Amino acid sequence: MNLESKLNGTSFAIKGLSGIPELRFPVFLMCLFIYCIIIFGNVTIFAIILGNPHLHIPMYIFLMNLSAADIIYASNILPNLLNMLLTQHNDISFFGCMTQMYFYIALTCTEVLLLEVMAYDRYVAICHPLQYLRFMRLTCCAGLAIAAWTFSFLITIGHTVLVSKLSFCDSHLIDHFYCDIAPLLKLICSDTYTVEIMNYIEGVLVTFNAFVFTIISYLFIISTILKIKSAEGRLKTFSTCSSHLTCVIIFYGTLFCLYMRPTSSYSPERDKFFALLSGVLIPILNPVIYSLKNQEFKVGLKKLMGKTLY
Repeated sequence: MNLESKLNGTSFAIKGLSGIPELRFPVFLMCLFIYCIIIFGNVTIFAIILGNPHLHIPMYIFLMNLSAADIIYASNILPNLLNMLLTQHNDISFFGCMTQMYFYIALTCTEVLLLEVMAYDRYVAICHPLQYLRFMRLTCCAGLAIAAWTFSFLITIGHTVLVSKLSFCDSHLIDHFYCDIAPLLKLICSDTYTVEIMNYIEGVLVTFNAFVFTIISYLFIISTILKIKSAEGRLKTFSTCSSHLTCVIIFYGTLFCLYMRPTSSYSPERDKFFALLSGVLIPILNPVIYSLKNQEFKVGLKKLMGKTLY
């Protein structure tokens, strides 16, 4: 079927796996399974933290926000992808495409900022433990979390409006799994200079600054850990931030592969792989990395299961 023949001026078609239909059903089953794990895992984390007063501390408050962001992030992409794989209806309205792009960029920025404040939390806890309660009061943590969400969703508005005002070419076929900025810019016939400049400004203002701040925080953390005399003490201290550090490495690794380059170097095959990896891997990090390595979560999960069963 020619996807472009179904389109009009107010809609797009998402190519997805239309070129390799034999993979459609296996990928559908895999994505459905992963989506269920993402929702179940992150909802469980949210419920455990919400239902356990002793977990109402800064690290877990930020983790709860990260889980909420992951749930919305995955739900913005995967249900539509599952529908396309199952029904082979690959069309999406112009408004739906712009909305999906808006939430994708906004939630990516939210995760960047939440990982940044979590790095600051670990820095204060390890490098200035006696002042931790002073700097990381719950009101302060709530303010940082709210600021991360608010800033991300506000800064993305201008970006989305700019893209929506550009002139698209006759071809409205998006060679991707969802509406993202890079494949959309490939369909624009008018000058994209302003949008690309905004891409780099947002990249520097949000992603790069957050990345540098996180790296500096971990340099201080590692320096403090190395000063601990006993190997057991060093290992125990490092274990308190190892989960977060693992998430940071995987998150920024996929993010830089996708976006830290000119639009002219966009490669559909490579970027679709990293985009799918980002869409399914990043939201699943919380339940896998944090929960399985955290004894407090295991205790909280047992309590939650006990309440559910009885």
